Amino acid sequence: MSFLRDALTVYRKEVTDALRDRRTLMVVLMSSVLLGPLVLIALSAFIASFEERAEKREVHVTGIEHAPTLANYLARQTYVVKQAPPDYEARLRTSKLHDPVVVIPADFERDLARGETPVLEIVSDSGNQQAQGGTARIERLLRGFGRERGLVNLAVRGVSPALTEPVEVQERDLANAQSRAAQMTAMLPFFVIMAVLYGALNAALDTTAGERERGSLEPLLMTPPAPLALVLGKWGAVASLGMLIAVLSSTSFIPAQWLLRSDTLQAMFQYGWHEALWFLAVLLPLAAALSAVLMAVAIRCKSFKEAQASSAVVVLGISLLPLATVFNQSGEQWWQLWVPGLAQQTLMTRVLKGEGFGVEQVMVPLLVCAVLTALGVWAVARRLKAAAVR
Repeated sequence: MSFLRDALTVYRKEVTDALRDRRTLMVVLMSSVLLGPLVLIALSAFIASFEERAEKREVHVTGIEHAPTLANYLARQTYVVKQAPPDYEARLRTSKLHDPVVVIPADFERDLARGETPVLEIVSDSGNQQAQGGTARIERLLRGFGRERGLVNLAVRGVSPALTEPVEVQERDLANAQSRAAQMTAMLPFFVIMAVLYGALNAALDTTAGERERGSLEPLLMTPPAPLALVLGKWGAVASLGMLIAVLSSTSFIPAQWLLRSDTLQAMFQYGWHEALWFLAVLLPLAAALSAVLMAVAIRCKSFKEAQASSAVVVLGISLLPLATVFNQSGEQWWQLWVPGLAQQTLMTRVLKGEGFGVEQVMVPLLVCAVLTALGVWAVARRLKAAAVR
């Protein structure tokens, strides 16, 4: 009982110290909690800009006076033809023009009447994302004009247009609305993981290397509590802060949905308390493990700055591991659930897709996090015990 009482006393002391530094705490909370929703809102605004341009149904053309048949087709498709500026190429390169430009040759109607194939050029710039995003839409529109002209020519010659399409192809997408939304929101789990990491980082460094630099660690080792009780109290305070960040980050997406500007994303992105609880089920063990690992790294350092440099390896590893899902095109692999960070990314992506997973798949990363937590706490306790003996 005295052991647990000592650990609880240290825990309260560390929590009080963390709450006392309100400026740092507010910066960590605001940056960690707001990062994910801000990315979601920015993504929504980006998609909404494409939707707004698509609703305007505008097409920028140069040389439309050479193609009255094309102008008639565009008008029947309820598109508004706008004359492209003379310097449209320079504007596209500098991203001042956000729509691709259709260039019509002077002999368009003559070649069309002769049965030749006139060339319509769609000018864009791959560095201009907004213009590049509209290229496919304009290309489908012009191909529709080409198909219509081809069917009219066949009908004039008495040939059934159905002969040109002997097979009807229909596409069936097996992905549900949540899976399609997850393709756009795939980076959200990454930002949540990084928020938990940075939430625990400052507290883990301050309670170990920070106290050593301030000279308050050695007097603490001279107190009656055992080194393991001290470590458990310190780790509990750091883990609590990391778990608090996990809770706030996971639940912050619920009110963030009210601010989405894209109707499409708002309809597809279904995130409620059920999804938030699944997020917490995989994030809370990770917060505990990261707290222990960061403390084990920082306890070996003599100054806070040295601890920051050493912990950069952990931060880099956690930030790079989720990228394995980007470069791996063969689908989810069994070993991903055994890699901290990557396992949480995989499971949270499943949640966003609306896919279920069994308890055994949650137990694997839970077991790995438990082992890392135990090893980290043991390493810190061993280091403190050696320092107390000296």
